[in-house]
Amino acid sequence: QNKIPKSHSSHFHHNFQPRSLVIPTIHKRYIKMKISLLALASLAFSANAFSTINTQKTGASIADQLKDRAYVTRDIKMPDPVPEEGQKEALELMKSGKMYRYNIAKGEESVVSMCEKEICDYTGFKYCVGLNSCGSALMLLLKTTGLQPGGKVLSNAFTFGAVPSAIEHARGKAVYVESNADHVMNTVDLEKKLKENPDCKHVLISHMRGKLADMDKVAEICEKYDAILLEDCAHSLGVFWQGEHSGHKGIACGISSQSYKMINSGEGGFLLTDDEEIAAQAAVIAGAYESLNSKHGTVPGPEYFEGKSVELPNYSIRMSNIAAAVIRPQIKTLEPRIELYNKRYNALTAKLEAAVGDHLYIPQLTPGVTRMVHDSVQFNLDHKFTPAMVEEFLKECGDHGLPVELFGHKSNARNFVNWGFAPAEDPLPETAAMLTTACDCRMPLQWDDEDFEDLGNVIIESIQSVLAKHDML
Repeated sequence: QNKIPKSHSSHFHHNFQPRSLVIPTIHKRYIKMKISLLALASLAFSANAFSTINTQKTGASIADQLKDRAYVTRDIKMPDPVPEEGQKEALELMKSGKMYRYNIAKGEESVVSMCEKEICDYTGFKYCVGLNSCGSALMLLLKTTGLQPGGKVLSNAFTFGAVPSAIEHARGKAVYVESNADHVMNTVDLEKKLKENPDCKHVLISHMRGKLADMDKVAEICEKYDAILLEDCAHSLGVFWQGEHSGHKGIACGISSQSYKMINSGEGGFLLTDDEEIAAQAAVIAGAYESLNSKHGTVPGPEYFEGKSVELPNYSIRMSNIAAAVIRPQIKTLEPRIELYNKRYNALTAKLEAAVGDHLYIPQLTPGVTRMVHDSVQFNLDHKFTPAMVEEFLKECGDHGLPVELFGHKSNARNFVNWGFAPAEDPLPETAAMLTTACDCRMPLQWDDEDFEDLGNVIIESIQSVLAKHDML
């Protein structure tokens, strides 16, 4: 049930049209010609010339070669569109007004319930509760597993600010574990922090950008110190560990359907588990008051709900039928979309390695990851890049149409120094050093292959330009 599902290729090709939102070819080429002098740039920066600068040349000659630069003309923030099937179902729901998941007659099944069942089928979990966000799912993971006010929760020092926010929401206290150059949790530091905090009974590991740490080792350490392991799988839908969907090493996990994730409903999330008590509590706290649990299809039997609607609060954080309607057809196209993402990522990173591999490091997958989902690319600039040079690189990229983000930027919500609501009390030197040169770039599915040629060239040329300016190439 939880093996990699078969591709829905015929459905995908019918509904997914990468060129439906692209700039018309003539207009697009006109833009490129106007901005980057295509007639010259196509000669200087062809597919076989990613490493375009002859390092034996003088500085003046290098500058001459960089006059005609690649330029990105597409929107990097372009999310995946909702398939027509989802648009139609959402419209019908709006026409009927039945957008509330419990507004169904006896014996009927809500759109949310159908969506929850399909998520269970894809990920291999028994129980699923649809929510308004993955942040709500993470908060519920903690509340339904016994976190007490002020209770410590170990989590990644490198993650999105929504993770420590969920810990704060659950009235816990975040304690941070170092993240390494591969952007995953350092398991040595995990054990060190559990030794130093014997009263900590929760570990919430975040699979940032879909990257998994050594989950066998993480589970082993948590068991050794009697800590409950929970997984933030917001970025790891479709990622497999040892042939099993991510999230199964812990007792429960959360996934996301926020716009920049693999399934897009604007906002949304799911709590997934095989544990009856967690599932029942999550459903009630989400909003299954009185006997509304009977209108769920992926929760345990009624005996697990006895007395809970009186004992537990109702936070009203349910998923709506509208969100579920736009998600459902996207589940069907996950496999072919993942295949395309990975194909493009592999081509892009191979070219980056070949051209500027001595000047950057691309995080490596942890052995044990049997299927990755590369819907974005990350790389660490070499440490010869000073902070000023890193800023120059980012400006070079931005000036050529590619807004590359620095995880360690002073305003980035993924930089732990910006979590004033849940500050780190101890130094985190390994994470801090990694963040200073860790770059992030989305890979929109609606782009064409030639757009990723532009993206790769902009990164390569920007690195080369900065290094040439400092006589370091």
